[in-house]
Amino acid sequence: MTYPERAARRLRLPADDRSPAAARAAVRAVLAEAGLTELLDETLLLTTELATNGVVHAGTDINLTVAADSIGVRVTVTDYRSGGIDPLDTSMPEVTAEGGRGLLLVDRFASSWGTTHDQTGKSIWFRIDRDPDAPPAPRPVPDDGGEPEPDLGQLAALLTVAPALQSRLPVDQIVTELLARCHDATGADGGAIEYDAGDGIGTQVIARFGEFESAAVTAALPLTAPANGRLLLAGDPKPSWRPLADLVAERVALAVQIDRMRTDEQRRSGWLTYLAEAGELLAHSLEEHLTVALIPQLVVPQLGRWAAVSLTGDGPGLRLAALTHVEEGELEHLRTRLDAAAEPLGAALTSDGWTGMELPVPRGLDGIAVPLSARGATIGVLTVGRHADRHHSSEERAVIADLAKRSALALDNARIHAERQAVAHELQAALMPGSLPDVAGVSFAAEYLPATARRLPGSGPGPVVGTEVGGDFYDATELPDHRLWVAIGDVCGKGAQAAAVTGVVRDVLRVMARDGRPLPRALELLNATLLEQPGDLRYATIASALLDRGTAGSVTATLCLSGHERPLLLRASGGLEWVGREGTAVGLFPDVKVNPEEVRLDTGDALVFFTDGVTERRDGAAMFGHERIERAVRGAAGKSARQIATALLEAVEAFSPESPRDDIAILVVRCDPE
Repeated sequence: MTYPERAARRLRLPADDRSPAAARAAVRAVLAEAGLTELLDETLLLTTELATNGVVHAGTDINLTVAADSIGVRVTVTDYRSGGIDPLDTSMPEVTAEGGRGLLLVDRFASSWGTTHDQTGKSIWFRIDRDPDAPPAPRPVPDDGGEPEPDLGQLAALLTVAPALQSRLPVDQIVTELLARCHDATGADGGAIEYDAGDGIGTQVIARFGEFESAAVTAALPLTAPANGRLLLAGDPKPSWRPLADLVAERVALAVQIDRMRTDEQRRSGWLTYLAEAGELLAHSLEEHLTVALIPQLVVPQLGRWAAVSLTGDGPGLRLAALTHVEEGELEHLRTRLDAAAEPLGAALTSDGWTGMELPVPRGLDGIAVPLSARGATIGVLTVGRHADRHHSSEERAVIADLAKRSALALDNARIHAERQAVAHELQAALMPGSLPDVAGVSFAAEYLPATARRLPGSGPGPVVGTEVGGDFYDATELPDHRLWVAIGDVCGKGAQAAAVTGVVRDVLRVMARDGRPLPRALELLNATLLEQPGDLRYATIASALLDRGTAGSVTATLCLSGHERPLLLRASGGLEWVGREGTAVGLFPDVKVNPEEVRLDTGDALVFFTDGVTERRDGAAMFGHERIERAVRGAAGKSARQIATALLEAVEAFSPESPRDDIAILVVRCDPE
């Protein structure tokens, strides 16, 4: 459906910087005549963009056609440069870009738009329709007395960009639009808006038109410190220029302040995200040397050109522990300066009044230094170099202080973890035999992996100690009558309580075996001892054996299983047999059931003992089980005890990528030729 035209203008404009202003005046006149002033903001914006593009990029005269009807306005800009129109890029250009927004703005704000082109030139048209639900604006009545000069209210409306439009435009586009309207209202020869954000970069021109050698009118932008700026107009000033310039300066300042608050909020949100991600990375690092190396990597380049971590030690002064720089070639020079600054930094760190505050930065270092303090103790200093082009802002200093607190806590946690790991290692070592017997005719091998163990990628299999003492144990010793006693067990629980029970179980069995007590009697006395211990859940499963070495190169093993897994007899020929008769776990009931069984080992045969951490090793819903034990050791038949134990542990570890849920203990006893 078409509507009759209410007003129209058709102009041919020269290729100079006055043409966009003339185009804007034509659009304003048509919209006012047609009663469509509510479309003024969007139409002026798009007309300015297309007219400027035609003058600047085409470099030819332009034809402007503006036609308004009862529901909208159509604007067509034609230039006379041959060639096609570049495809539309719907991504917003950088703020510092000098162009690239014309068709993007047309696409966003126009109700419809299109292009035509031929050998003589090309045209771009757009149409903007009024809201169909809004009441129609009354058509102005012609004044026979001539068109009056606009009053201040009309000028204020002219120099105000609608909030809906402001929310959809970048700040530089809003400022440019306001300056263009100031140009229309004043007719100045040139104008510019200068702005200094107070961030150390200096004053920048964020919008301009025409050229000028000196400003005839200057209006300060009412901005909050430290930002400042001013609006400049050049030409032959009229009395109305000053109030108009002040009004535009207020509008520009408001737009800049709103954008600044929005940017500040986005930046603060970004810093919060940065601190949260940094804290998560630090929390996952329990190795002190890895944590120390991570801290400067988190700082550079977001917060400075370089960063260093210096730690306190047993002696006086600071020790440089980690260092990074955006320029690797500067590392050695920076290291020299940090070594020279270690003494004054250490002296400042030990003086009163600096806890949690920035330290005085020694001469030769350009940046800030923050103590690393956690749980009431100061453990080092984080030093951050300034940016290449500016000093740290107050916001960045606050972020560095927060990051220093998180880093110090992560370092302290890593140290506590290392101490717990060392204690667990010492206690676990005390509960295990220092060495296995080295006797003729029999060889031993053992593997142990606590459930709390953490293995670094690529470290390979082998004993790894966690932060808690496990409940599994193994032992072997030679008795006075030249027999051998071996045992493997699983005590209920973990930690200090399990360690105490493990010590009781191991020591009682050792004493009883050395005293010559039969294994059934030794297990009965151990059961009574555990029942006398205070507390609940002080029980254990045990597999023990007495080994008699025969004269014909064989070994006879008397097995007693107290609620424990049956061991696997691996023949030298590759045959497999599960041996032993199950009995009652110790520490649960007053009476225990013990079922001794004798097993003969010939040369090359081996008994493979293990705890339930092997069979119950999980990969999702699947368990390692007994069949996988058989497959793991069958290939090691006839080999040494060490090779058999290693083959089984490697298979158990490779079964699942997850850390063990239970302790894993393996003990292999092999009959060797004498």
